[in-house]
Amino acid sequence: MSSQVTHGDPVILEMRSITKEFPGVKALADVNLRVKAGEVHAICGENGAGKSTLMKVLSGVYPYGTYSGDIVYQHEVQQFRDIRASEAAGIVIIHQELALIPELSITENIFLGNEPTKRGVIDWAAARRSALDLLARVGLRDDPDTPIKEIGVGKQQLVEIAKALNKSVKILILDEPTAALNESDSQHLLDLILGLKAKGITSIIISHKLNEIEQIADSITIIRDGKSIETLDVKADGVDEDRIIKGMVGRTLESRFPDHTPSIGEVFFEVKDWTVAHPQIQDRLVCKGSNFFVRRGEIVGFAGLMGAGRTELARSIFGRSYGRFVSGNIYLHGKQVQLKNVRQAIDAGLGYVTEDRKTLGLNLLDDIKTTTVAANLKKITKGLVVDRNQEFTVAENYRKSLRTKTPSVEEGVAKLSGGNQQKVVLAKWMFTDPELLILDEPTRGIDVGAKYEIYGIIQKLANQGKGVIVISSELPELLGLSDRIYTIFEGAITGVLNKDEANQENLMKLMTSNRKAA
Repeated sequence: MSSQVTHGDPVILEMRSITKEFPGVKALADVNLRVKAGEVHAICGENGAGKSTLMKVLSGVYPYGTYSGDIVYQHEVQQFRDIRASEAAGIVIIHQELALIPELSITENIFLGNEPTKRGVIDWAAARRSALDLLARVGLRDDPDTPIKEIGVGKQQLVEIAKALNKSVKILILDEPTAALNESDSQHLLDLILGLKAKGITSIIISHKLNEIEQIADSITIIRDGKSIETLDVKADGVDEDRIIKGMVGRTLESRFPDHTPSIGEVFFEVKDWTVAHPQIQDRLVCKGSNFFVRRGEIVGFAGLMGAGRTELARSIFGRSYGRFVSGNIYLHGKQVQLKNVRQAIDAGLGYVTEDRKTLGLNLLDDIKTTTVAANLKKITKGLVVDRNQEFTVAENYRKSLRTKTPSVEEGVAKLSGGNQQKVVLAKWMFTDPELLILDEPTRGIDVGAKYEIYGIIQKLANQGKGVIVISSELPELLGLSDRIYTIFEGAITGVLNKDEANQENLMKLMTSNRKAA
């Protein structure tokens, strides 16, 4: 095949027969991708399909020589040696884990490594003026002197895009850009991508939120098991979510949730008048007199807008791992218990899968087997020595039962896809045999196939008589999974709805009301 593209061709990028191997696994096998200038091109596929790997090849994270195949960009074969080379050509990638330095200001982050100078000295006045202009282009009104750590994730995404615009971006690659955003921030970001399209900037977006893909994408390339399966023209092919899912998983998914008939028993866990203050701000309460209970075999959802206090409530209950305890009581099997630290919470039978799996849920330097047993080492310890054979057996059993995609449990967790990392975190807490498992955004950044599997795991735990709390920003997920749903607004529980009376509309009313439920 010729390595040149005719100049009249609207195609700005072609990736031809891209193959990328890691020890023990072929991540990409003969993948082809064609992207037209000025379009929004989505890449869809299950976790571990190779989407992020393909984009890392394109952006020089995996440099020329570490893969086979050709990158043809603007009619020429490219050999990007590193990420600077791809950025110089106008290809900028924004990773799922944002590459910003929390202590530096917005201006400093935008121009990091690319500062304007005057007579050999950084011209911060010019940088600030340029930052204001760039922030206006992405619709961010914050003071450019604000430290990154003081703005939310949605605004941090906009700072990343401002950085890209400063690099004269022609192709903007966004890897799961809305995974950590609430609905309004997500919509603002999607509108911005469409605004960039109107200015001639091409975007490649990786996302598991199929409704968003359907909303903004012109074309969709589906990757399955490291191979490019098909490219769909959204409008011409009449593409909807079911069609995308069929391409991703290789079959029609009849239901997004496994069938489940709950067997709910008596109340075994109860929280009364739980009040917690912010860890730094003296007079601010993050949990205000919260009352709730969980029954055996029950899946209880917690719904609330970003910042409502769902995670703060969960973490403060789990061994007071967030905030300053003010008042309240926890009852287990009708008896009051003191859970003053995480160890006490685990020993009492609580497990907690955190919202941020990479920072709080995993040690990315560990392998799978070490991670799996980390929260309950005493179970496989003889004397003071960990039984390595037992450690391997436990991890291997969870690998098989949770269908974690990995060549071996000796593999580092950092090498796994997001969905498979989540399965390892689940395995870690399942190994503690908790009576109550708290799951905070358990399917964030995970594809529909892996979601279905995780929903099945949650239901299986409930069937064993355990209680499960699910915190999720996706209302359809809570509605499909929960037996009861509590709503939270500004740190207070505002209502609770049974499965048969809950819908998106009445949940949203309770999630945006400051009138505390009776």
